[in-house]
Amino acid sequence: MRRIIFLLIVIQAGLVLAQTPVTPADAPIVVYQASDEYDAIRSNLELAITGRGMLVSNTLHISDMFNRTAADTGLANTLYDKAEAFEFCNLKLSWQMSNAHPANLSICPLTIGIYTLQSEPDVVFLSYRRPGMLGEGAAAEQALIELYDGIIKEALE
Repeated sequence: MRRIIFLLIVIQAGLVLAQTPVTPADAPIVVYQASDEYDAIRSNLELAITGRGMLVSNTLHISDMFNRTAADTGLANTLYDKAEAFEFCNLKLSWQMSNAHPANLSICPLTIGIYTLQSEPDVVFLSYRRPGMLGEGAAAEQALIELYDGIIKEALE
C-alpha cells in the first residue's frame, strides 16, 4: 500500500513539474517540457487553441524548412528533430493590446512553438515569447500570458 501511495505521489509531482516552465520567471521566452509523444502533444496543442474559439491561421514547419534548405544554404539542421510554430489570433486580446497602444498590433499573430531536439527526441518542448507592450498594456500582457500558459498546460494534460 505504501508503494502505491508513493507511486501516486511521484506521478502527481511529475504532472506538476511538466506544467511548470523550465525557464526563469523573467526569461524573454517561456519554455515548458514534457516526456511524451510529439504528435500527441501537437494534436493537443491544436485542440487547445481551437477549443478556445481561435483558428490556427498558419503552421510554420521549422525543421522541414531547415532540412529542405540545408543543401542550398550550407546550414545543416543539427538542432531540431521536429519543430513547428502555430500562429493564431484572439480578437478580444488583439483589441485590448491595440487599445493600449496602436503599435502593439506587432504582437499578432500569437505564436506557440513546439519542438524536439535531435539530442533529446523523447522530450517535447513548447515555447512562447513573453509579451512586452507599449502604452497601458499591463492588463493585456497578463491576459496574454494566462492565455499562452492555459493553452500549453491543456496541451500537456
